[in-house]
Amino acid sequence: MIKHICICLIFFISVLNATAQDEKLGEFPDNKANKPIESLIALKKIYAQAIENNDGFLEGQCLQQMGKVCYRQGHFRQSLEFFLKADKLFTVNNKPLSLAANLVDIGVLYYYMKQPDKARNSYGSALGIYKKLNNAKGQATIFGYIGQLYEKRQQYDSAFYYQKLALKINEQSNDKSNSAKIYENIGSIYEDLEKYDLATLNFRKSLKLYQSAHNELGSIEVLNNLGDILRKTGKYGESIIQTKEAMKLAGKMGNMYQLAACCRDLGKAYELLNQMDSAYHYVTLGYKYTIDLYSEDGARQVAFLQVLYDINKKSDEINKLQNDKKINRIIAFSATIVVILLVIVGFGIFSRQRFKLRNQQQLAKQKAIEHDLTSLELKNLQLEEQNLKQLLEVRSRELSTHTLNLIKHNQFLENLRSTLQAMVKDDKRDQKKQMNQILAEINQSFNHERNWKEFTLAFEQVHHQFLENLKKFSNELTSADMRLIALLKMNLESSDISTLLGISTDSLRVSRYRLRKKLNLAQGENLSVFIQGL
Repeated sequence: MIKHICICLIFFISVLNATAQDEKLGEFPDNKANKPIESLIALKKIYAQAIENNDGFLEGQCLQQMGKVCYRQGHFRQSLEFFLKADKLFTVNNKPLSLAANLVDIGVLYYYMKQPDKARNSYGSALGIYKKLNNAKGQATIFGYIGQLYEKRQQYDSAFYYQKLALKINEQSNDKSNSAKIYENIGSIYEDLEKYDLATLNFRKSLKLYQSAHNELGSIEVLNNLGDILRKTGKYGESIIQTKEAMKLAGKMGNMYQLAACCRDLGKAYELLNQMDSAYHYVTLGYKYTIDLYSEDGARQVAFLQVLYDINKKSDEINKLQNDKKINRIIAFSATIVVILLVIVGFGIFSRQRFKLRNQQQLAKQKAIEHDLTSLELKNLQLEEQNLKQLLEVRSRELSTHTLNLIKHNQFLENLRSTLQAMVKDDKRDQKKQMNQILAEINQSFNHERNWKEFTLAFEQVHHQFLENLKKFSNELTSADMRLIALLKMNLESSDISTLLGISTDSLRVSRYRLRKKLNLAQGENLSVFIQGL
């Protein structure tokens, strides 16, 4: 199935039509995909004239158009460079609609460069501009692109949401090509979900709109998609009819890429019908189209790269000339100022020479004193910083020591308690009273406040900012909660935490659950990760 071959060619045109009266494009040359070299040469001339006339807006438009030409030829890196330069010029010249359209182009480019996060950011920036300007058509275009991102990630619910939102908004502008593309996207989602009836329904709506808008390239895309669905559902004869119709349009346009794709699809269909002669014929024909395409593209790419090199070289030369002019103007202006200043200074130099020398000497002494004070202050700050670092290291070691002592202390008591409990279960009744008394003392020592106070004091000195951040999330934390949080912050194992707190692992899970509720953590959010991140 061919889903995303020429998606950008359709949406670029709709975005450009959204430009307001004060931002209409100039009379740019035809920059269709089959005339890249001619378009680039013509754009180069306009670009050079724009730089010469210091027309930043026209310069940005030329860069944007050259970026599109490079994009269609597969030169993504050069295309991105042109788009980013145009972005700066549109921003400086306060042309929000042109800026939004350029951001859409950048987002599409990032999408095909397999950088969806950057594409999403560009779409978001463009959407903010369109919303601010209440531009419904631009918003619909952006929502369609965002839906494609979610489809690519197989998040189909979100993909449906944005595509249907785009369709609803686009109904206000009655843009047939844009609506056709949205229906095509929705059909593509249904096809991914193997809901072929719904996919066919949406593809047919898309095809009808493309045909009414005389969009032959879009019609070819949809016809191929319909042929794919028919082939997948076993309707091989109908599939061949759809694909041959697409092939007829591709031949009319002279689009060898689409012709090769149609031949491949026909070869698959005839193979499934076990008509191997026909399958071989179309596979061979598709191979021929592919070879011709690469041969033609090879020569075209060489010429295209030469023109691109000339543009960059010419642009560098123009920029150099502009910089030279600016430098010459600055030098001339500076020289005039210097001459005037020398004349003014010459009249008063003799009478004020001693006064200046005296002031200079005093200023030099003052600067020397200030320098010494600054050096001394800097040394003091360095010493204070060093002392603070040493103190923090000491506190950290103390905290680790307290923690280890608590663990060892409680582990010892735990072992002793387990031994005594085993002895209590023994049949020697005369020892039970004495051993129960020892057990009670051990249980009391688990919560020995002095050890915990020392631990808490050391923890607060090392993690003071952490405790301040924690207060923002809950004011209902008890001392037991704070102990558990401190131990989690130190990234201790659950067994060590339960030993330190003198509770079982089951009780520890209950305590962690209650703590999550007090901190209002969402379901599925990890408590330890949350505490470590504060």
